[in-house]
Amino acid sequence: MLTAMSIPIKSELELKLMKQACKKAVHVMRRLKTEVKSGVDTEYLNQLAEKMIIESSCRPAFKGYMGYPKSICVSINSEVVHGISYAGKVLKEGDIVSIDLGVEYKGFYADMAATFGVGKISQNAQQLINVTKGALYEGIKKAISENKLGDISFAIQNYIESRSCSVVRKFVGHGIGSKLHEEPEIPNFGMPDTGPELRNGMVLAIEPMVNEGSYDVEILDDDWTVVTKDGKLSAHFEHTVLIWGMKPQILTEF
Repeated sequence: MLTAMSIPIKSELELKLMKQACKKAVHVMRRLKTEVKSGVDTEYLNQLAEKMIIESSCRPAFKGYMGYPKSICVSINSEVVHGISYAGKVLKEGDIVSIDLGVEYKGFYADMAATFGVGKISQNAQQLINVTKGALYEGIKKAISENKLGDISFAIQNYIESRSCSVVRKFVGHGIGSKLHEEPEIPNFGMPDTGPELRNGMVLAIEPMVNEGSYDVEILDDDWTVVTKDGKLSAHFEHTVLIWGMKPQILTEF
């Protein structure tokens, strides 16, 4: 059974390095956001991100992780997470695109994601983006000392389902620090006042993945790209968050 004692507490030095890693990740994401336009090749986004990450004295955290071939994940429309960029996979007007970005700096990690509209998007697509981002911040509100992990999960689920969207269950958030994925797993669904107690110095990557239709997903033949089973839209937002008293610190705010 997972307890609070199983979740790493970061030292002052570790937090300093994580904050630096997060600043560097934010710098890259800000640039990528400006490049999301109709006609842009997703492999261009990947190569730009990799160049910027390396130039900032970091390493792309995703490249080579469990065999993942790229430096960022680029997931379009019905792609939920882990979408692979390639030459010829081009953004079109009306698409929504989720960019997931991780960096490693001096042995510590940052992880963040956001979903952007390409040009003019449908009202449904904008609503899905709004719900997903709103759910992330509802979860973050509960990321305070002495709350339980389940309080985050419940807040996210309740926000999403009360707005007629569905919560992806197959993939979850996670702790982060000297590893990209640490304890605890953070489901985006659950019951309040359950799970380990949150303590100062814990750092969590909170990341709701929200579907327009059913929460059922499947993995494509590339063994990475996750898509909605019903072909409807999906969105994804993620922040690296430090538990610190009654006010969570969003380390990847941009």
